Amino acid sequence: MASPRPPADEPRFDPPPLRVTPPPYRGPVPAPSTVVAPPPVPPPVASVPAAADPVAAATPTPVVDAVATPPVDVEPAEREPLVRLQGVGHRFGTNDALRDLSFEVPDGRITVLLGPNGAGKSTLFALVTRLFGAQSGSIRIFGEELAARPGPALARLGVVFQQQTLDPDLSVQENLLYGAALHGMARAEARHRAARELERIGMAERAGDAVRSLSGGQRRRVEIARALLTRPALLLLDEPTVGLDAASRSFLLDHVRRLCREEGLAVLWATHLIDEVTEDARVVVLHAGQVRASGSLPGILEAAGGAPNLREAFARLTEERREGSAA
Repeated sequence: MASPRPPADEPRFDPPPLRVTPPPYRGPVPAPSTVVAPPPVPPPVASVPAAADPVAAATPTPVVDAVATPPVDVEPAEREPLVRLQGVGHRFGTNDALRDLSFEVPDGRITVLLGPNGAGKSTLFALVTRLFGAQSGSIRIFGEELAARPGPALARLGVVFQQQTLDPDLSVQENLLYGAALHGMARAEARHRAARELERIGMAERAGDAVRSLSGGQRRRVEIARALLTRPALLLLDEPTVGLDAASRSFLLDHVRRLCREEGLAVLWATHLIDEVTEDARVVVLHAGQVRASGSLPGILEAAGGAPNLREAFARLTEERREGSAA
């Protein structure tokens, strides 16, 4: 059955047409149609030769110095002494072993601490190596205050004491390796350095021999080799030639002087022997626990009233009678 049609006079309703708005365009912005032309480039100006330009010919061209600031002379800074003692004093009971001791040990040279037996040399070495603590004064090593920071101060020292400190039952090499182990050195590196030092002192063939089989001079050589294992900047030698024959003394002196000359090693050499002082050494004359004179050899002679030689100067500076023993 067909649906009824609406009457003819009834208004007809048509829905409005559907309009779809497209999404906004997000592509590149088109270039404007108007192109702005770059400004015109002026024509090049022809250069006029200097000879044809009367103004340029009459005006001199100024010369500009490339270095506007004048050079400044810079003087090298004064090097800090490796050891500086100021007002150091130490007593054993009522005995003044050291009294108001002040001197310096410079870099790269031999400083000879010259004094008779009992002058206080060994006591001074005990203070510098911290076997004893200084009761008064200041000791600075490599710029470090020894009392406040002994570790950094002593780390770059090599020491040979007056009394021998090798183990006689160990071999030469074992003594060196043991000393290196105390400094925390790796065993392979210690072996390498020990072989090198023994070669330099002419003891390589005795590396496996027991120390008790060596002569006094040979033992002292081994002690110096052990002190050099850590490659110190300063070597302390307390009466190193005591009890040695002339040949052994000569070898030690030549070896240490060569180290200073070739490797820049600084040395504090304590002795009572005049002939161990070289002309280029710095000398500190110690007597009765006091510094009587210090400086170069000419300075020591002048301090002794113009003495003709070091032997006479030493006699004049130490002629006063001592009161008690100091070392």
